[in-house]
Amino acid sequence: MPSSSAFALVLALTVLVGAMPAAADVPRRVVSINLCTDQLAMMLAAPGQLISVSHLAFDPLSSSMVDEAAAFVPNRGGAEQVFLMQPDLVLASTYTSRATLDLLRGLGVRVVQVPIVNSLSEVTQGIRQVGTALGREAVAERLASGFEADLAALSRPDRRATAAMYYPNGYTSGEGTLSNEVLDYAGFRNIGAEAGLTGGGTLPLERLVMAAPELIVTSTPYPGASRSEEILQHPALSALKSVAGVARVNDADWVCGTPHVLRAIQQMVQARKELGQ
Repeated sequence: MPSSSAFALVLALTVLVGAMPAAADVPRRVVSINLCTDQLAMMLAAPGQLISVSHLAFDPLSSSMVDEAAAFVPNRGGAEQVFLMQPDLVLASTYTSRATLDLLRGLGVRVVQVPIVNSLSEVTQGIRQVGTALGREAVAERLASGFEADLAALSRPDRRATAAMYYPNGYTSGEGTLSNEVLDYAGFRNIGAEAGLTGGGTLPLERLVMAAPELIVTSTPYPGASRSEEILQHPALSALKSVAGVARVNDADWVCGTPHVLRAIQQMVQARKELGQ
């Protein structure tokens, strides 16, 4: 029969273990199937914890972390492919296919969906959510606090120039978007927002020309050619570009709510300086 001191030791260890988080609560095999969660996971995961990211993470026109992605297995977000990787956590977007996520959950896989970031204030929410899912709260807090400090350190000009984002098919961004906040933070009034657009939408070329923005923001074209990009070669737009500033940006820093959005702001600040303002 164990002595009273040995029994007390066993009891103390039992209480201590019960108070500690179970090792199983921290995922060891994480798969991300969304471009934005890819990047947050690559920033926050412990070595060996993240095993796969989406194929978009390898596209330099979409991803800000192509070099980092090379260390992981690419996936295309299919439930069968992901399940065969034996993940204990899948990171996805709120817009990821519901059928895919329902199937994974039905197979017993834990899924965490991270909302799309539509404002600068939401960037840290995504960082902290992914950090919590990974059991990496302290790392996430450092990253979020650093982002907040770097954002606060950026100076915001008083006078606001006008800018229009113009992409294939005449696509632009209006109110309620991360792109709109990037422009606002860099000291621009967004023509898309002033045209009444909420979220993304099409801005007719005629309306763009009549608005006469001081800066036109457009994306880096993909290789090859497409009918959607023909509008970007329209003579009316070419004439507008001859009198306005043009910023050709890499969408990678704009599309996701990660600390890389600071580079997008800095790029727009530089474009504003080149306007002589």
